[in-house]
Amino acid sequence: MTDKPTNEYPLLPLRRGVLLPGTVSTLPVGRPRSLALVAAVNAGDIIVIASQREPETEKPTIADLHPVGVLARVHRIGRSNDGSARLVVETRERVNLEQVLQSDPHMRVSTSPAPDKSADSTEAKILAESLREHVRELAGTDGGNLVEAVAKRLEPGALADAIGSHLPLERRAEVEVLMTLDVPERLRLVARFVNEAHEMHSIRQKIDEEVRKRLGKHQREAILRERVKAIQTELGDDDENGEADKLTEKLAAAELPEEVQKVVDRELKRLTKLNPAHPEFNVARTYLDTIADLPWSTRAEVKDDLDEVSAQLDADHFGLDDVKQRILEHMAVLKLSGGSKGTILCLAGPPGVGKTSLGRSIAEATGRPFVRIALGGVRDEAEVRGHRRTYVGAIPGRIINAMRKAKVKNPVMLLDEVDKLSQGWSGSPEAALLELLDPEQNHTFTDHYLELPFDMSEVMFVVTANDLSKMSPPLRDRLDIVEINGYTPEEKLNIAKGHLIPRKLEENALGPDTLEIDDLALRHMITDYTREAGVRQLGRELGKLSRAVALQVARRKGDEPTEPVRIAVEDLDEYLGKQRFYNEVAERTAVPGVATGLAWTPVGGDILFIETSQMPGKGALKITGQLGDVMKESAHAALSYVRSNAASIGVEPDFLDTRDIHIHVPAGAVPKDGPSAGVTIFTALTSLLSGRRVRSDTAMTGECTLRGRVLPVGGIKAKVLAAHRAGITRVILPHRNARDLDDVPEEVRSQLEFVLAEDMGEVLDAALEHEPRPSQSQLGLSIIDELDSSAPLS
Repeated sequence: MTDKPTNEYPLLPLRRGVLLPGTVSTLPVGRPRSLALVAAVNAGDIIVIASQREPETEKPTIADLHPVGVLARVHRIGRSNDGSARLVVETRERVNLEQVLQSDPHMRVSTSPAPDKSADSTEAKILAESLREHVRELAGTDGGNLVEAVAKRLEPGALADAIGSHLPLERRAEVEVLMTLDVPERLRLVARFVNEAHEMHSIRQKIDEEVRKRLGKHQREAILRERVKAIQTELGDDDENGEADKLTEKLAAAELPEEVQKVVDRELKRLTKLNPAHPEFNVARTYLDTIADLPWSTRAEVKDDLDEVSAQLDADHFGLDDVKQRILEHMAVLKLSGGSKGTILCLAGPPGVGKTSLGRSIAEATGRPFVRIALGGVRDEAEVRGHRRTYVGAIPGRIINAMRKAKVKNPVMLLDEVDKLSQGWSGSPEAALLELLDPEQNHTFTDHYLELPFDMSEVMFVVTANDLSKMSPPLRDRLDIVEINGYTPEEKLNIAKGHLIPRKLEENALGPDTLEIDDLALRHMITDYTREAGVRQLGRELGKLSRAVALQVARRKGDEPTEPVRIAVEDLDEYLGKQRFYNEVAERTAVPGVATGLAWTPVGGDILFIETSQMPGKGALKITGQLGDVMKESAHAALSYVRSNAASIGVEPDFLDTRDIHIHVPAGAVPKDGPSAGVTIFTALTSLLSGRRVRSDTAMTGECTLRGRVLPVGGIKAKVLAAHRAGITRVILPHRNARDLDDVPEEVRSQLEFVLAEDMGEVLDAALEHEPRPSQSQLGLSIIDELDSSAPLS
């Protein structure tokens, strides 16, 4: 290239960085025009190097370059397998870029000299010596590169370039040094940059010392994060990080109460000061996320059209008039008052009567979101009220989580199976519900995780339970209890036709016209294949029938007619198997000493047989059947009353002198207790000793005193419905339970005869046949041996 004019050179544009005169640098080359330049030059050639104004420009023109560049001698050229290259160059004097002589395959420009100004002036020499001494003073803290630069006896302009090339300058500052041709001005500029670099070095040392004190030997990544934070603090830049910004926006939209807002502001301030790698950072962020997700002020729009609500409830459930009436009353109060106060409704009854589904139906009818909390088996208080944040992995309780899911503060919340709560070593979960289910307190319900009052007063609570006796009195006192004691056969028939059969057909992929069951067959299924208070078992039997029909439909050929499958009474044995329940009352009471009682159980009412037997002995009383203490005491009281009134009821006064009495309640594997069997035990003993049989169409319940008074008992509706299901037509009840008959459906009351007794004499007159059977009384035959002990307890 020596034959070319000396002011024309190939041009290598730099995307980033600036080269000052007097340096040796290695430059990576990758752009096509730059690679073409590398191919055209050899080691020892002179090129011009200039910096681009914008690094993004791919094919720069002379207008895209700074007007001053540097001449550089190529020392070495290296090429890579990927096509890129590397140039080792030594920069010389500054030149002005004049014009582009060639653009392709590489750029070539003409230049003019750009000499230093006032380089030999006294001012320049004094400034150079001052700068040299200043750099030597700072050499102990800034390292050895600058010491090497000032150790050489360089001219003032070259000294400024050498020091500037060793300073950690920004690109803007490097360009400023390159463009300054006046040497004294360049020395002053470099001196200012040296002072700034020294100040930054001092600040960095101070920050490093603070970080070391705080973190000790933590890993480098954590140190770098702390250094960034310390730099922000030193510069006064303490803006919240991205996480805090997002949380702040989310919390601002939540419209928090004043008390909650104070806690949130404190936690947000703490969060911004925490290192994201610190364990407390995630704890604080999760806590604030939980607060932001809660519906502090969001409400669902509640339907106030009572007719529409009533129609929805009737469409979803047949019967249950008491519950529907209570819901409509609640909605009427809300409509008239214009308020949003919640209510606490407890649906108590046996399984399968629709308690849980009724809660969902209430939510749909009122237009509120529905959330269900299953409490069966919960034994830890923290599951209800949450864990305190002092514990690792602490979370809110089920109540607060349900509110997060509902997203409104007035949902329908179903607390399912509340009587199945158990108590563990960590506290009673039932006690944790006392505040929640108290209308006077739940506006400030406090979860242990939040430790903030949350208003639950607008929630409509629906509590379900099978056995209210298993709940503590304080909890029962807080509930508006509506008892669902079961369905009558007629109600079951309507439920099966309107709800169960369509549902089972849909579950088994059958069309609505695929199956036809006549009413007589349905009644037969209700009485002979199921004997329950609810309709769950009836649903299972209908599902079994639907699956059998589905098999028939699936086996049909394509040309066979698609007529519906019709089910009559005589077809039930084929589809459902043998009949499961029989009317065994007449069979069991065919001999003296057996009486039919009525019992209440958590799964509904049931009939209970009391069997007695006498045998030669010396007056011993044996009681079997896994009976509780109260029931055993009822048996002793009944025997004492029989002995004290033996003459008036037709029994030998000294019957215990030569006989032993055995009282047995079948289904011995089932625990039984309560005072309501006293009347039945007394009647069975009198029947045994007098030889008068108990009427087979009669069942009874009531507590018996030693004086023969008949005291009232509970569960009358459930017991009467059980008697009706078992085919009983006469029921003996305590006189003071007469008011409870109003709860019994009219269709059941019309089919039963009720005898209201105040003392045992009235019970015996109504329950026993008038003609005795002396042969049984005298011989003392064992009644138990004559009974079919294998028959199931009804």
